[in-house]
Amino acid sequence: MASRFARELTPGQKRVTPGSVVADLGILAWFVFSLFPLVWMVLLALKNDAQQTSTYFQFSPTLANFGTVLSQRGQDLTSVDFGHALLTSVLNCAGAVLVSLVVGIPAAYAAGRWKFRGSEDLMFQMLSFRFAPELMVIVPLFVIYNTLHIFDTKLGMVWVLQLVTMPLVVWILRSYFTDLAPELEQAALLDGYTRTRAFLTVALPLVRPGIAAAALLAFIFAWNNYLFPLILTDSAATTVTVAVTKYLGGGGQAYYNLTAAAALLGALPPLVLALTIQRYLVRGLSFGAVKA
Repeated sequence: MASRFARELTPGQKRVTPGSVVADLGILAWFVFSLFPLVWMVLLALKNDAQQTSTYFQFSPTLANFGTVLSQRGQDLTSVDFGHALLTSVLNCAGAVLVSLVVGIPAAYAAGRWKFRGSEDLMFQMLSFRFAPELMVIVPLFVIYNTLHIFDTKLGMVWVLQLVTMPLVVWILRSYFTDLAPELEQAALLDGYTRTRAFLTVALPLVRPGIAAAALLAFIFAWNNYLFPLILTDSAATTVTVAVTKYLGGGGQAYYNLTAAAALLGALPPLVLALTIQRYLVRGLSFGAVKA
């Protein structure tokens, strides 16, 4: 009987049963529930000051909040130039990702190719830096930054953010280089290539999807970091994550609608980056990044 039903189904079709309907409705309900905070934030960003505490869905939408966040009025309300913070975040995160890739790619290649006693312990030690509580190091870092006069500077933020992104890049790309057949590089060496040239011309191009995936994830992790910019910056190198919170009472009054508008503006750069490298990202996440 089961085989007869199976023959009646065409490729791509799914047999509809009460259980499958309940499962689909459950997934749909969970999707709507998960999406609701984002929808609510969009609605809040479209409300004026008088409507920002209202829970009604009927209101007169306005885009003025986005202009206020990026204008002098927003700066007067919070003493933070959000446009400058947005640009600073892009530069800080791009610098941190660039440093992580320049240093992390050769490190991941070495970790994927050469095994020695204690190599796995060394990798786990590196990964532990990523998951260590930031509060453990924030006080020594604050003292070091003041001593080196890099407090509230882009250089200081790039330095500290690459500590967040470097272990991630190494761990993700290590799995790519491990899965890459070493015979490809050995063939290049037999053709007279040096080890460096074999790495640059044979191994590196084959892991470009992994590099794109690692770069995007590292950028998002650096972008979302809150504690380091909060403690190690004041105004010149303030990032988006800190600037957004200034609308929640930073000027003596909470502007929830401006906070929502600033949060949406702050989410645009990672979103644009993800859409730009979407082709490489899908290949990268399906090829080996998940294993990391």
